[in-house]
Amino acid sequence: MLPTDTSREAEADASQPDGQALDLLRTDPHGHALFLDIDGTLIDLAETPEGIVVPPDLADHLRAVSQRLEGALALVTGRALVYADQLFQPLTLPIAGLHGAERRRANGSVDSVSADPAFGALKRSLERVTADWKGILIEDKGAAVAAHYRQAPEWQAALEAVMHSALEEAGPDYALQRGKMVIEIRPARASKGAAVRAFLSEPPFAGRKPIAIGDDLTDEAMFKVANELGGRSIRIGEPADETAAKTIIPSAGALRAMLKSLAGP
Repeated sequence: MLPTDTSREAEADASQPDGQALDLLRTDPHGHALFLDIDGTLIDLAETPEGIVVPPDLADHLRAVSQRLEGALALVTGRALVYADQLFQPLTLPIAGLHGAERRRANGSVDSVSADPAFGALKRSLERVTADWKGILIEDKGAAVAAHYRQAPEWQAALEAVMHSALEEAGPDYALQRGKMVIEIRPARASKGAAVRAFLSEPPFAGRKPIAIGDDLTDEAMFKVANELGGRSIRIGEPADETAAKTIIPSAGALRAMLKSLAGP
């Protein structure tokens, strides 16, 4: 039996029976496309990005679900594409990395971005400034940089000030992105919502309704696109703030159980 899905449907969809959040992928696989965040959605959050544990059967389940959808499954993540790929080796899926700043299409072609030397110097400066801030982790994502304070929430205010200053130095081509205990500077043109739209303009996603699943503020953009296009928006865990998601799945583990069921015969 699948885990309970605590639903928050809009008025027209007032409630949803237990475990049916992904049933559209079973009853109408040719009419829907699935877009999945990684950290906190497919995989449980950890103290550091390197500390996450990928369940050994998850890649196989994702492969099977992708085959059910004729390839219309994509990962949409804040991780850089090269690091996200390492999580599910040898599986290779369509993926939008760095919140959509880089993207691998279903045909394997890749749009990527590279950090200029000035942005590289900015990242090194952030590392120096925070070197003595115990518990603060600066994650170099190539064309983006993230400051994690999960292990040191007392530094949040100081880190906000430093990242705002760094953003001003980076210039108008960059934007600030907040997430769960993390503040990130990323290319301004990046958006998970824009990434979903781009996928939906191409085969095998074109003509399908999107089902977008995420757990964080960074996923709100793709929730809004899914709602606008008549699809489904699903949040993992009860949100602390207002969300555009129409349905709640209680945990990443519950989502994995649903994917396992979909992957079965």
